Amino acid sequence: MDIKSEIACFAGTQGVYTHASDACGGKMTFGLFMPEQARLGPVPVLWYLSGLTCTHENAMTKAGAQAWAAEEGIALVFPDTSPRGADVADDEAYDLGQGAGFYVNATQDPWAPHFRMWDYVADELPALLGGEFAVDLERQSITGHSMGGHGALTLAMARPAQYRSVSAFSPICNPMGSDWGQKQLTAYLGAKSSAWETHDASHQMLEKGFDGPVLVDTGTQDPFLDLLMPETLAFSMAKRRQNGHLRLQPGYDHSYFFVSTFMEDHINFHAEALYAE
Repeated sequence: MDIKSEIACFAGTQGVYTHASDACGGKMTFGLFMPEQARLGPVPVLWYLSGLTCTHENAMTKAGAQAWAAEEGIALVFPDTSPRGADVADDEAYDLGQGAGFYVNATQDPWAPHFRMWDYVADELPALLGGEFAVDLERQSITGHSMGGHGALTLAMARPAQYRSVSAFSPICNPMGSDWGQKQLTAYLGAKSSAWETHDASHQMLEKGFDGPVLVDTGTQDPFLDLLMPETLAFSMAKRRQNGHLRLQPGYDHSYFFVSTFMEDHINFHAEALYAE
């Protein structure tokens, strides 16, 4: 692991690191905020998965999460959204290829050799952090925005023993029924099949639910509402009688102005779960 930068931030440290990834077959970059409390011992971890076209840097610099995480003594991890490099497959469209990994393990060419973001986020990067930093991997929670909200919800429901709580900002809720999903799942996983179901939050919520609290915020002025389809997740949560809240926030859009506005709510929500006995 190489240190790209380490900068003082709210009495803790905001770092950016690169490392060789076996899961993604190349070099990956991630951001990590370590609060001051980590100097005394391992702290809980909150994962933030970013959306289409983003890198590790977007939420790290725009979400305003460090201030609230510092108060609660929580480490924040900002992974990249896909593998990158000249030898990594890409597409001219912004919503496929580099910057658009969709948090799946691709099985189709030309994506399969590198696009294994599910394994990277769920297994490889936690193991690296546990060996290098004072983090408590028995206390993990996960959140994300848009494509990252999709990733957070699906990972949490597939691995309920790993995450104590899950939240999402403007998540893609029903990729099997949306143009933000059908295109990518076909490219990465092949023709529609049961393999898609693990990566559809509305389907997984109806079938499995989540053994913990759920918080979802979406803006009523989000220009992508027809692609996000929050009503499908709301139906599944109600049908499942899931412990959680899905909130439609009047006047807010899809931007980081929206994310930063409600970040304090989300950090506090996760802190309650992460510090529960």
